[in-house]
Amino acid sequence: MKPSVTDSLRLDLDWQAFMAEHDMEWVVKPTSWNEGAYIGNGTIGAMVYGAEHAKKRRTLRFVMGRTDVTATRTDRDDFKPRVPIGEMNLELAGLIYNPTRLRVDLWNAELRGLLTTTCGEVRIRVLVHAEETVMAIELETSEEEREARLEWVPHSEVDDVLKFADGINVNQYIPLAEHETSREDGVTIAIQRFAGGEECGEGCVTAWKVMQMLEGRRVAFVSIQNSSTDEARKNAVEAVRKAASADFGEWVSAHRRWWHGYYRQSFLSIPDRHLESFYWIQMYKLASAARADSVLLDNQGPWLAPTPWAGNWFNMNVQMSYSPVYASNRLAIGESMVQAVADNREHLRENVPLPYRHDSAGLGRSGSFDLRSETGEEIGNLTWLCHCLWRQYRYSMDDGLLRDVLYPVLRGSVNYYLHLLHAGEDGKLHLPPSISPEYGSFKRLTVSDCHYDLALLRWGCETLLAADARLGNGDPLAGRWREVLDNLTPLPVDESGYMVGRGVPLAFGHRHFSHLLAVFPLHLVSPDREEERELIARSLRHWLDSEGDLRGFSFTGAASIAATLGWGDAALRLLRTLLGLIKPNTMYKEAGPVIETPLAGAESLHDMLLQSWGGTIRIFPAVPEEWREAAFHDLRAEGAFLVSAVRRAGATSFVRVKSLAGEPCEIRTGWTGAVHWRLAGEAACHVVQVADSRESITLPLNAGDDAILYPAGEEPELRIGPASGKTGPVRYFGGSKPWRLHGFPFRNLLEEDRT
Repeated sequence: MKPSVTDSLRLDLDWQAFMAEHDMEWVVKPTSWNEGAYIGNGTIGAMVYGAEHAKKRRTLRFVMGRTDVTATRTDRDDFKPRVPIGEMNLELAGLIYNPTRLRVDLWNAELRGLLTTTCGEVRIRVLVHAEETVMAIELETSEEEREARLEWVPHSEVDDVLKFADGINVNQYIPLAEHETSREDGVTIAIQRFAGGEECGEGCVTAWKVMQMLEGRRVAFVSIQNSSTDEARKNAVEAVRKAASADFGEWVSAHRRWWHGYYRQSFLSIPDRHLESFYWIQMYKLASAARADSVLLDNQGPWLAPTPWAGNWFNMNVQMSYSPVYASNRLAIGESMVQAVADNREHLRENVPLPYRHDSAGLGRSGSFDLRSETGEEIGNLTWLCHCLWRQYRYSMDDGLLRDVLYPVLRGSVNYYLHLLHAGEDGKLHLPPSISPEYGSFKRLTVSDCHYDLALLRWGCETLLAADARLGNGDPLAGRWREVLDNLTPLPVDESGYMVGRGVPLAFGHRHFSHLLAVFPLHLVSPDREEERELIARSLRHWLDSEGDLRGFSFTGAASIAATLGWGDAALRLLRTLLGLIKPNTMYKEAGPVIETPLAGAESLHDMLLQSWGGTIRIFPAVPEEWREAAFHDLRAEGAFLVSAVRRAGATSFVRVKSLAGEPCEIRTGWTGAVHWRLAGEAACHVVQVADSRESITLPLNAGDDAILYPAGEEPELRIGPASGKTGPVRYFGGSKPWRLHGFPFRNLLEEDRT
């Protein structure tokens, strides 16, 4: 048997110590959602923070959420929005005082803290179990705080002082609810029934039990179930009883094992610790917000706060939220999107006008988890969602996904476009007026031959032809798709670059990159072709120069486009701009919380280190000049390749590529001259002469093969570990600690002054 690559490639890493540098940490009590400590398991979660109001300074809030709890609106006909549930409050004898220390241990996915009060101290440990719908709150109090207690408060009964501290958004629907509380064999059960949804049991059940442990510790086990039915009540009680009766140490160990396995799916390290910490917190956030069997990742995850966007937005938000899943080798989380589409294909068909439902599908701007959202003047949202499914396919090469889900849904979304196409006097095929998402939103501007739709239609036809060939379907529509590609009007361009649509230049600020979708993420145009490279660069500069309406997610898209051009320094500046816009706990908020922006920032970092569009894997394609060291291990590339690489002293030291599916492998290392490669475990070495750094190397890999590549000279040490020479703060995120950007800890500065 051929030796595994692990016989020669070593990941030299103390995971716990590495992750500890990136923990979120608070040195004073957090007092808002913007800086709260958050935990979750893809279904239930909590945002933990206190309050500054004199009435509530004895309270630590666990603002609870369950992602799939929605309510039928009674005020108007619209989709079922997410709704708040309530909170578990820790009520203390004394006022929460400083110093108060909290820390989210990323490696173990738990919150630990010491609350100092005017009476005594309370130690807490909190986790949402990785594999059960149960949260555990462990308390250990000093004698003065022995009366500290947990109280469940349904949202409608939360004190107005706290509600107004969180902010009130008049656009958010809050259902009227009836409450009922009971006890059953030591378990307390609180049922909320939402008005308007009584017939289908809309509401939720919260159940909890407090267990007295050894050494004066108490643990409260809390479960939340969607629905107010007897079955939901039973499930909540059983979940609490099961957790409470388990060996607590083993229960916690099972939780930790899941998270340790999750993190080990890939590794990434850069010398900028500030950005590196941001990245690893996004990996924590991703698995806290969604799992393979969870509902679709929406705008908030489990941490709902006052918002006008209590649902799923399909013209960017959902797509960007899933964007870091693919290269990070965390495809299991992407399965939640696959399942959502597979389960709701009939609704996607019903979203288009009646005359087209026999063969078409679509998706409007916003909706709930059932994907019911009528397609209006924003036509391409389903096609863009299919691009995420395509990425899930290309990174896994799961032909079952391609055949059973992606192909039929993409076919339906392209069919809808085909019904709308018309021939112009120029002999080209054109699209009617539609919306370019977020451009002139309040004016509801429509434009003919919109870039957003032309790009998605072209990508859709190209992808259907490739999928048809792969599956051997012999689809009768293949000729029509080729005809569209041959005759579709070109993407509109003027002297400033890509236009929003025919006759409509980018004339004012535009926060969305919908007018640049052909560049990113579709990669229909390539900087490898000089005329297209110049057009991409011109378009990016004009977009950013327009400023006006730029938002956090604008800079993630811009950073990925800069990375596509190979502009590492520019991409880094754009990501640092993003860091200035996110909240202290790495959340992002405009009129309400939107989770996609920081998650998309993680994808932008991937794009700086590894790209794999267009059938070519690109190693360190956009590394900033200041990053002399960098490393990644088992990042995933299109074609189902696991890729590892190390950069030392400003140059790529070696690359490892493992093929999982035996697909064609074209790789661009950036080296010139003699490039050596060998299969792991074999002595025979091949040498390829590369004349240009943009030239690709073809590797003949079968499924399961590993290849090691390195430049001329001796084979380097095949070791991957954290980047050396790191700059930036340790544990910067959590509470606002801007001083850590400037020489923290201060004791080091004082020692230097003393000497």
